[in-house]
Amino acid sequence: MAAGRRVPPHSDGGAVLLRGRFSPGPSPGSAAWSVALTERELQVLRPGGSDVALRLADCVGTAAFPCGPAAACFSLVGYPFRKARWGSPARQRLQRTFRVSQHPEAEENLRIAQAWSQRIRELSLPAAPTRDGVSYGVLPRPCRALVLLNPQSGAGHALEDFQAVVQPMLADADITPTLFVTERPRHAQEKVRDEDLAQWDVLVVMSGDGLLHEVLNGLMERPDWEEALRTPLCILPAGSGNALAASINYYAGNDHVAKKRLLTNCTFILCKGLHAPMDLVSLSTASGKRFFSFLGFGWGFIADVDIDSEKYRRLGNARFTLGTLQCLARLRTYQGRLSYLPAEQGTPRDPKAAPHGAAETPGGRGALPADTLLPPLGQPVPPHWVAVPEEEFVCVYAIYQSHLGTNLLMAPAARPQDGCMQLFYVGAGISRVALLKIFVAMGRGTHLELRCPHLHCVPVRAFRLEPRGSAGVMTVDGEALRCEAVQGQIHGRLCRVLGSV
Repeated sequence: MAAGRRVPPHSDGGAVLLRGRFSPGPSPGSAAWSVALTERELQVLRPGGSDVALRLADCVGTAAFPCGPAAACFSLVGYPFRKARWGSPARQRLQRTFRVSQHPEAEENLRIAQAWSQRIRELSLPAAPTRDGVSYGVLPRPCRALVLLNPQSGAGHALEDFQAVVQPMLADADITPTLFVTERPRHAQEKVRDEDLAQWDVLVVMSGDGLLHEVLNGLMERPDWEEALRTPLCILPAGSGNALAASINYYAGNDHVAKKRLLTNCTFILCKGLHAPMDLVSLSTASGKRFFSFLGFGWGFIADVDIDSEKYRRLGNARFTLGTLQCLARLRTYQGRLSYLPAEQGTPRDPKAAPHGAAETPGGRGALPADTLLPPLGQPVPPHWVAVPEEEFVCVYAIYQSHLGTNLLMAPAARPQDGCMQLFYVGAGISRVALLKIFVAMGRGTHLELRCPHLHCVPVRAFRLEPRGSAGVMTVDGEALRCEAVQGQIHGRLCRVLGSV
């Protein structure tokens, strides 16, 4: 098994496409090595040594250049998984350079080097398949990236980590970043709302999940929101929870990692450039607000932990452990009504039918996606919806990605374009010990195996929550909301996100 991944690599490199003998490194004098290029790897036979196979799936960039009066070189840069002293294997930079000098003329040697470099580049770019109805795409090379970075996110090291980890990897991959550092709340939202997106091939968000929430809703405020959402989005983790980044890493088949290893994995995914559709959820509140969400909506215990632990932000992900223990000590319950439309009943209506709740952007600049599954909040839910009999809860959470946080695998079966939400709710009466066991098991994604009678999970296409009173806090993508009646529905494949097949 390839180190750091849960999926095996190809054991057969395939037919040889190019073959040659080149010296290692740019300097003359070394004995020539036999080098062969296949569809999946660069194979090197060293005299008196063992064979080495460099997987093209790990390669992010290649180049050809003159070296010396008559020679030329081609090089490739990859980030394969290597064993670490402790923990899971980590991606580490590996560069290999080969000297071409078999011809007396420099132009011919450079032509050979360029041919190898070009073929390696072509084979290193991932294929853009259509799988299970999902159409993938690949970022162009060279690539122009707008990087929106919050320097205050998480423990406050985002700018430092960008310069030390992300920037060198992007340079290897021929991705040119333009950095936009946010200075206040909604700064990124205003930036993407007014930006000429034609100058960017990808929008990169380096922060926690909250900044991506801003970016998505800024894009939805544009009169050309449909075109804007075709610009792929990438998340690079720099916050405390980093739920979407952990989910993207999980979808890629990588081992669970955190901190700089997670950042390296997500930057590598950006360097490879494969992007696919992602679902969004439209949330509407009783006060007339409407949001678009990519991660989840919460009320009760999880929302309390998220917001109450804000004061420990500098602790990074450890803030949630401390917040969980504090909220367990003063465990609260909340009263309200919860209803939902099961996923198997969520077939969209005939598009010609009158929608329940078509909404428009401010100033009438264009119709946003209509919530065709939702009646207005003042009206009862349709009779084919399910009304939860319990009306006292410890927690309600609708999640549409696999991870709730870096260390919380809440919905292992979730995928970014599966067309449904996983609605979790915990009824009153659960003990503190049982609740703690659920969150400990959630680190491995085995919490549902506990068969706790108070924990429920159901795939849904839409839901409605009507709190009794205004006590407590709600969150959307980790951002606080006023506690009031709210409902939401899934909108399939509305934007695009960088990820893996």
